[in-house]
Amino acid sequence: MPWGKFTDQLRWRRRIGLAGALLAMLIARVPATLGQQAHATPDEPLEPFQAGYVWSWKGAPVAFSRLDFTHQRDDLWVYSSSSEPRGIGHLYPIRPKLESTMRISGRYVQPLHLKVTGGGTRHDADVQFDWSKGRATGMYEGKTIDLAVTPGVQDDLSVQIAMIRQLALGQTPEILREIDKNGIRDYLYKRVGEEKLDTAIGRIDTIIYTTEHPGSPRITRYWCAPSHGFIPMRVQQTMRDHVEWTMDIESLKRG
Repeated sequence: MPWGKFTDQLRWRRRIGLAGALLAMLIARVPATLGQQAHATPDEPLEPFQAGYVWSWKGAPVAFSRLDFTHQRDDLWVYSSSSEPRGIGHLYPIRPKLESTMRISGRYVQPLHLKVTGGGTRHDADVQFDWSKGRATGMYEGKTIDLAVTPGVQDDLSVQIAMIRQLALGQTPEILREIDKNGIRDYLYKRVGEEKLDTAIGRIDTIIYTTEHPGSPRITRYWCAPSHGFIPMRVQQTMRDHVEWTMDIESLKRG
């Protein structure tokens, strides 16, 4: 097994953070029932949650990710993702943890501090956002950054919360912007279909959305459930129609 190639393809820090963060769709707290879609209002109250996903690579389980969304005070929230190896993943037992502190007001999500540990120097991060100066500074994947940021720019975790707040409001964002070590990247979003999925928490109707960075051969698909506040039941990344990895929901607790 070419483990170096495996870890390069999976890119643990970003994959776990980016796809796992979609569970923040729970915070939209959309009061929908199966077969009936309701939309949140901008002042819809947020709700803490805990959720788990099983990761598979080429059909084999490699990790379990736990996702926690907690309220600190006022409009400050913390979203975190931690992972443990499963199955063949024990052959590469890193334990990445991502944590983003953010301010959420209505439909607006503003990252304040991103911290990533457990993935090694090449994948860890510690980034502070100073919105009074319009700068994001710190370390990102082993590189010192000092970037100009404008309202709407997100980090690895807050970008997905920003996306699902729009979905809960009945809007599909056309584009969202996210920092990385080389600057600001644009991601394009669109709705591509619907599907009923058998999951660990039941048979559920989903709407499929895709996101991609212009020029990249990779596309990520999200099977989002309106009946569960648009939480994704499945997340899957492909490269030129070849499946690289899949995440399936295993557990969910709200409140």
